[in-house]
Amino acid sequence: MTRWIAEWHPDDPAFWERSGKKVARRNLVFSILAEHLGFTVWTLWSVVAAKTGRLDLSTDELFWLVALPNLVGSALRLPYTFGPAKFGGRTFTVVSALLLLIPAIALGFAVSDPATPFWVLLVIAATAGLGGGNFASSMANITYFYPQSKQGSALGLNAAGGNIGVSSVQLVVPLVIGALGLAAAGWFWVPFIVVSAVCAWFFMDNLATAKAEPREQLAVARSGQTWIMSFLYIGTFGSFIGYSTAFPLLAKSLYPAAPWTAVAFAGPLVGSLIRPVGGWLADRLGGARVTFWTFAAMGAGVLLTWAAAAGGGFWAFFLAFQLLFVTSGIGNGSTYRMIPAIFQAKARAERGDGEQALVYGKRQASAAIGIISAVGAFGGFLINRGFGMSFAQTGSPAAAFLAFALFYAACTALTWWCYLRTFGAARLPSLAHARV
Repeated sequence: MTRWIAEWHPDDPAFWERSGKKVARRNLVFSILAEHLGFTVWTLWSVVAAKTGRLDLSTDELFWLVALPNLVGSALRLPYTFGPAKFGGRTFTVVSALLLLIPAIALGFAVSDPATPFWVLLVIAATAGLGGGNFASSMANITYFYPQSKQGSALGLNAAGGNIGVSSVQLVVPLVIGALGLAAAGWFWVPFIVVSAVCAWFFMDNLATAKAEPREQLAVARSGQTWIMSFLYIGTFGSFIGYSTAFPLLAKSLYPAAPWTAVAFAGPLVGSLIRPVGGWLADRLGGARVTFWTFAAMGAGVLLTWAAAAGGGFWAFFLAFQLLFVTSGIGNGSTYRMIPAIFQAKARAERGDGEQALVYGKRQASAAIGIISAVGAFGGFLINRGFGMSFAQTGSPAAAFLAFALFYAACTALTWWCYLRTFGAARLPSLAHARV
């Protein structure tokens, strides 16, 4: 059964209202389902590491189990980006969903034996990175389905639906472990993974207009804007996934008797649900403006969390941490809105306003999304390793919080310098939409 759509013109209002909108929404719904499970598998170890009870593992070693899926997932996002353009969005979604069976089943076997060596746990945790790659392929695919005017909201919904997978893990897995044991943390997701692959096969489509060779797509790596946005995305999405996966183990380390299992899901859920708001605000106020103020708020939020961890109880710490989830979620939406705006504007400046320029701009934006999402996800690894090293060297997370605050200050300055300042630099046509 082959489902290839040869003609696709979402920026044509008549085509969009006649048939494009319905097809795009159907693909978005089942893309969200597969991506949601990708995030679920990717972040399974954030709970498993905190619930393992292995007394032979140090806090730093446990943070390695949480950090390694982030590292592998960020690396896989680059090749996953090219999957939809090479093989078709529907085809690649089916394959990438089925690959999630590997880390889910392997986890179920590994934690059943308390004598499993640490290095084996590391290898199995690394396979969970397969779930991290799904985000890049899903976002790159959905970019082609929607007109430019609706990409902020569509990408925000797609990303939010995936991001909520982190919250699902931290809400459901403690209950599953409590009822069925630690091994069930992996086995529980197997039937859902199969269902998502079947749904993708029957209800998604491949777009012929999205076909492109990796060499053509990699041309965006020569653009300075790709790397500037990659740096900023470390600060937004890297923070979201890093804080989401670090919070259970961090809370357990600081407040062993606190009810962290009951509330760990809240932050990732809030950060996921508010992501479309970031895209919506960026559509109306400009991505750069929203991103600038988001980074300023994140800097304040990490200092507040640091103060709460040093002198407050668990609930003060928990509430301060929620500000980091809210701001990183908004920043995720606003930075992702900037990416297609930059490359579409660049394509128009170079090739005019015709449909070929629009298609070229979408291909460039799709490839840039892959690179940017890959680099940005690396922030999840850095945050977990930051906490792990801080505990190993000082016995507290203070040094890590200080480093994060300095990084957000750098992101705030970079956003202003590249996209908001007006003196000393001409307003480049290729960045006009990002500079609004």
